[in-house]
Amino acid sequence: MNKLEQLLTPDLEYILAADFDRAWLNFELDLPLKPTPDGEPNPFYVSRPGNPIDELADALMAPFYRPPKFFFSGHRGCGKSTELLHLLSHDGIQTKYWPINFSIRQETDIIDLDFRDVLLAIGGRMFREYRRAGGQLPDQLLKELHSWKGKIEQEIDTILDGRTSHEIGAGIDSFFANAGLKMRLEPATRVELRQVFEKDITGLIEIINNIAASIYSKEQRMPLILLDDMDKPELEKARSIFHDRREIMMQPNCAIVYTVSSALFYSKEFDAIRDQAIFLPNISLHNPDPTREVNRVGYETLCRFITLRMTSNLLDTEAVQQAILYSGGVFREMARIMRTSIGRARRRHSSTITLEDVEWAATEIRNEYRRILDREDLKLLRQIQESNRLEYMDRLRPLLQLLAILEYRDGENWCDIHPVLRKLLNE
Repeated sequence: MNKLEQLLTPDLEYILAADFDRAWLNFELDLPLKPTPDGEPNPFYVSRPGNPIDELADALMAPFYRPPKFFFSGHRGCGKSTELLHLLSHDGIQTKYWPINFSIRQETDIIDLDFRDVLLAIGGRMFREYRRAGGQLPDQLLKELHSWKGKIEQEIDTILDGRTSHEIGAGIDSFFANAGLKMRLEPATRVELRQVFEKDITGLIEIINNIAASIYSKEQRMPLILLDDMDKPELEKARSIFHDRREIMMQPNCAIVYTVSSALFYSKEFDAIRDQAIFLPNISLHNPDPTREVNRVGYETLCRFITLRMTSNLLDTEAVQQAILYSGGVFREMARIMRTSIGRARRRHSSTITLEDVEWAATEIRNEYRRILDREDLKLLRQIQESNRLEYMDRLRPLLQLLAILEYRDGENWCDIHPVLRKLLNE
């Protein structure tokens, strides 16, 4: 993290809110739920029923011949980032691996993402994080990295003699940081760097593997890269990285969990990653059968999401139940509804969130959908509302991405419309 990022990153507190000011902070939509300094789960963390992250943790703990690679996905707002952070508090993971969690958006431009950018980010972040933690890498590796750096920069006449390992390491730190910054902010430099790596992609992978091997030799723990926000690029970018370049993305000699776009799970190219894919569904709040029987465990999970962040006297019981219903079992939607409701209650100079505030929040979300859904979309949504059947079709994928359709998995997977849309479909 550079100095600017440090200045812009506040010290986060995870304190039960007794007033709306603190509650507003607690329901920040992208609040990172990092483990506590002593390695315990975050105070706001809520485990979901049948949590697939347990499956991922178990798979990472299993024996292997080659370092495992997994592809972790789920719809927008379902809690992927939170679950990856939660893995850091897993005792077994900490014992077996040297884990590194970071977002690809910190290292490159996610709108124009390329497999070479991802590989450079993995190698650079692994090197910098280990050095930042006080890790000492062998002098020979530092010299090899410096030589490679010189080739990349076309500085053939770089002289290593007389320079200390500390100076060399600091120079490589700076190179990786600056390369990432240029990848993110300078399109012309990004193209040039990609061309250099394209000529010797095996050299870049060898650099990654040498760094990983050195960390393992020192720590007796294999590096584990938890790479977040790889689900943000559009489907074509995901295809080019994880389908067209799948074999290359499997080459780094360290364990990696890639987040991938949920859209890839609804494409024919999903076959390329299916054996190592884990999907994080939304939390079901009712059964898919005609009775629509309430799923009490689902409601209790979302209720806990609220009560860990704010005291019960700040909102009516009826408001809680309606907010949970409107969330559709999506954590980020739950936070959004709570934040919007808090804002309206504050403007009313009320000390309590009421059903009226929650309805206001639902209307705000519904109005957004009203602007973007066309007649054919509404027709498909009515069919989904009737059947709850998840079937492959081109029109389904963008509606899933928009959260107009929500996927659930209670044994067999099924889907439903976003609850705020029921009123729109009945107009």
